[in-house]
Amino acid sequence: MKLGMVGLPNVGKSTLFNALTNAGAESANYPFCTIEKNVGIVSVPDARLDKLAEMYEPDKFTPATLEFVDIAGLVKGASKGEGLGNKFLGDIREVDAIVHVVRCFEDDNIIHVDGRINPASDIETINLELIFSDMEMVARRIDRTKKALKGDKKLQVQVDFLERLQAHLEEGKSARGFDFTEDELSWIHDMPLLSAKPVIYAANMSEEDFRNGVDKNEHYQEVKAIAEAEHAAVLPICAKIEEDIADMEADDKAMFLEDLGLEESGLNRIIREGYSLLGLISYLTAGKQEVRAWTITKGTKAPQAAGKIHTDFEKGFIRAEVVSYDDLMACGSMAAAKEKGLVRLEGKDYVMQDGDIVLFRFNV
Repeated sequence: MKLGMVGLPNVGKSTLFNALTNAGAESANYPFCTIEKNVGIVSVPDARLDKLAEMYEPDKFTPATLEFVDIAGLVKGASKGEGLGNKFLGDIREVDAIVHVVRCFEDDNIIHVDGRINPASDIETINLELIFSDMEMVARRIDRTKKALKGDKKLQVQVDFLERLQAHLEEGKSARGFDFTEDELSWIHDMPLLSAKPVIYAANMSEEDFRNGVDKNEHYQEVKAIAEAEHAAVLPICAKIEEDIADMEADDKAMFLEDLGLEESGLNRIIREGYSLLGLISYLTAGKQEVRAWTITKGTKAPQAAGKIHTDFEKGFIRAEVVSYDDLMACGSMAAAKEKGLVRLEGKDYVMQDGDIVLFRFNV
C-alpha cells in the first residue's frame, strides 16, 4: 500500500511524515521546503504476527509494509504548473490513496500560505487542483474517443459517459463522488484520475486540543463535515505528538498516549483507515523458517493470494491448508488444530479471509 501525503505548505505535513516514518525529511517554515518527494517505508503493526512469532520462534520475521510518500505542498495553479505543480501532481498519480493533511491549529510563529487558518478553503484549493488536472485528462480522452467513433459507433456510449463525468468535474466535484458502473470503470482503468483516489483527511491539531478534547476544535469540526459529505475518512492527529513519541520505548509511548486519552498512535490509525479505504486484508504464513504477513484485497481467491508469494504458486496451485488465527491460538499448536479438524483443505474458489494462516500446496 502506498499513501501519498499532500497539503498546502506549512500545515505540518513533513513534520508528520518525519514522525511516522523516521525518514528524516527536511522540515522548515517556508513553502516548497520539500522539493523532491520523500519516501518512507514502515512496518504494519499486527499483534497476530507477534503471537505467531512467539509460537514458532522463526528465523525470519516479516510484517506487511506501508509506503508513505511525502509530496511537496501544492498551491493554487498547480494544475497549470504553478509552484512545482505538474511534477507533484504526477507523484500523486502513483499512490493508492491520499492522506490530506489539513491545518487545524493556531500558531502565530508558523506562517500560513494564505495568511489565515481556513480548513475549508485549504481543502478546496487542493481538491480543485486535482479536479482541474482530471478535467484536462478527460477532455483529451473525449477527443480521442470521438475520433475513434467514426469507425466504431458502439463507442458512443463511452463518449456519453465521459461527457457526464466531465460535467460532474466542471461542477467542482471530485471523481470519487461519481457513481461509476463496472463498465465505466473498465473504460477508464488506464486513466488514473487524481480526484478519484480515496482520501483520509488528517486534521492536524495541537497537543492542547487533544488534552481538552478534539471535538472542541471548530476547525476539526469543519473538516469532519467536509469528509462526511465526500464519504472520505477523517482522523484527528497531532504532528507534534507523533514527533514526540516516535523514538519512545513501547511502554513509555503507551503511557504517554493513555495520558492523552488515546489508545494507539496516529500511525496505527492511519494504517487502519488506509486498509479500510482500499479494501485490504492480511493473510499469514507461519513456520520455523519465517512468520510473515501478506497484504491482499478483500475477495481475493486462494490461487491469486498464493501468487503474492510467487507466480509459480498460482500457476501450479493444488490446494490451500487453512486455519483461522483464532482457532490456532485456541488450540495452541498446528498439530492440535489438525487433531480437532480445524485445518481445512480449500480449493481454487476459496475466498481468503483476514487472519487466515495458510500453507499452499502447488506443483509446476
